[in-house]
Amino acid sequence: MLLIKLTNFETINIVSRKLFCGGDMDRKLVTIVIPVYNEEGILEEAVKRLKNDLVPFEQDFTFELILAENGSKDNTIAKGQKLAEADPFVSIFHYQYPDYGLALQEGIRRAKGEIVICDEIDLCLPEFYEKALDLFKNSGVEMIVGSKRVEGANDQRPFKRRFATWILNIMLKVILGFKGTDTHGVKAFLKKPLMPVLDKCIVGKDIFASEFVIRAERMGINIKEVPISLDEKRAPSIKLMKRVPKVLSNLAYLFWNIRVKNR
Repeated sequence: MLLIKLTNFETINIVSRKLFCGGDMDRKLVTIVIPVYNEEGILEEAVKRLKNDLVPFEQDFTFELILAENGSKDNTIAKGQKLAEADPFVSIFHYQYPDYGLALQEGIRRAKGEIVICDEIDLCLPEFYEKALDLFKNSGVEMIVGSKRVEGANDQRPFKRRFATWILNIMLKVILGFKGTDTHGVKAFLKKPLMPVLDKCIVGKDIFASEFVIRAERMGINIKEVPISLDEKRAPSIKLMKRVPKVLSNLAYLFWNIRVKNR
């Protein structure tokens, strides 16, 4: 009887929402955004593992995965398109240049979910998802950062990678006034309050992740750090030393804009 009293548009809208959310409109949609670059060797297995890891949370949440392919020279985009054709959980888009940060920004903008999780194809840590989604249900937090350096974390990466993180954090604190313990890696946030933060971001590459967290901190976003356990499953696709010049250049650019120009 209820549907008879509704307009055709309202009826269609309700039906479409039920189809999209699996018939349960009370579940919040979570968008997972993962930049991918030359990942054909691990992409299919990683997506399958992630989907299985999400099963325990499906009573309260429904999920979509956006693969932000950026400049791959292998068959990553073809494999991603095949996965997307086979499973509506997956979508993929192509960003022309190999730029992790800009591809991640575009993925966030495309996200349909109320909650967005930015992850890495070789991470996808179930314990972070459990902690973050529970915090969103039971607290007023707006952004959650998975920290490799906060108390309780277990960072098992090679020494030079841990040392590089330590050095970067010192520079972020001195140059940009960062008050937390980590900016890189997995993070989750409510999309609506974080979009004004995203709109202010001006750099790409690896430093976008740091800029996003630091600007959120400066704009009064309620941020919570949670410890993660991290073991490097493979070497990074871009060598550490090759990143240094661009990192330093972006940090100088951010210092000028954030600390000097206050913008």
